[in-house]
Amino acid sequence: MKCSSKLIIGLALAMLVLAGIVLDFAYSPIQLPRTPLEFSLKPGSSLKSAAIQMKQAGALADDSSFVLLARLLGKTRQIKFGNYQLGKPLSRLELLDMISSGRSEQSQLTVIEGITFQELRALLNTHPKLGHDSVNLSEQELLKRIGAIESVAEGLFFPDTYNFSSGSSDLRVLQRAYQLMQQHLAQAWEQRDTDLPLATPYQALILASIIEKETGRGEDRAMIAAVFINRLKIGMRLQTDPTVIYGIGERFDGNLRRRDLTADTPYNTYTRNGLPPTPISLPGLESLQAVTHPAQSKALYFVAKGDGSSHFSNSLSEHNTAVNRYQLK
Repeated sequence: MKCSSKLIIGLALAMLVLAGIVLDFAYSPIQLPRTPLEFSLKPGSSLKSAAIQMKQAGALADDSSFVLLARLLGKTRQIKFGNYQLGKPLSRLELLDMISSGRSEQSQLTVIEGITFQELRALLNTHPKLGHDSVNLSEQELLKRIGAIESVAEGLFFPDTYNFSSGSSDLRVLQRAYQLMQQHLAQAWEQRDTDLPLATPYQALILASIIEKETGRGEDRAMIAAVFINRLKIGMRLQTDPTVIYGIGERFDGNLRRRDLTADTPYNTYTRNGLPPTPISLPGLESLQAVTHPAQSKALYFVAKGDGSSHFSNSLSEHNTAVNRYQLK
């Protein structure tokens, strides 16, 4: 009996010691290599993959112990993907709460695919939790402040959800969005199909921005990319309405008229060959992938079917028939 009591007491003491070690580990601040520190969690990340991504970014020293802590505490809920910013050292428990349940002091900005840079600036300027350091900067001054080498901002910022500490500079969010676009564009360009009629990553970005505006359903992206790629290969004009609308700018009243299609601007792909001079929107990852890996198709035309999808045709006669069917009912 005495041995049994001693064993029970010993086990209880050991459990208390272990609990103390776990609590100390959970609540002790993580030493960050710098602040603010940013990291991204990819969509669909598991707890393990999220921990590895955070370790690679410098937010964790050991991913395995972080995962073990989460499992001990029963905090293996769905990870919230996006871009995070740590403005100060957090405990592992606080970091776990941040990425799993969203309970944190972080604020959030969601940039959706297909908006323009002007619309992005409006989002930044009206966000109540951001420091508005860019509001009085010209486009060129803004690009210089974030370290961009381009002279035009359109299309340079990656659509995503950005988490940040309240009061952070909007320039920092823009810098992160710019760097993410550079990373995704470089990777897409490096892995591109070999026979594309595109000379530079920037040309791929321009075409991706057009595809973003033309796509009603995601599954059509690769086919829409094929149409434009096929046209570029044979020297046929792109003839895409979104570029014309972009060229009209603030004067566009929502109604695209025949005279708009014949009025020449640098963005009128009905009157000019090739690509417009810059992107016309912020393209997402799927549009970048569609440009660099278009569908294997000979299609040269497409028309909206009225349900968000498109009908694709190889010849003008087939296209005219589709227009009569879907557009002239």
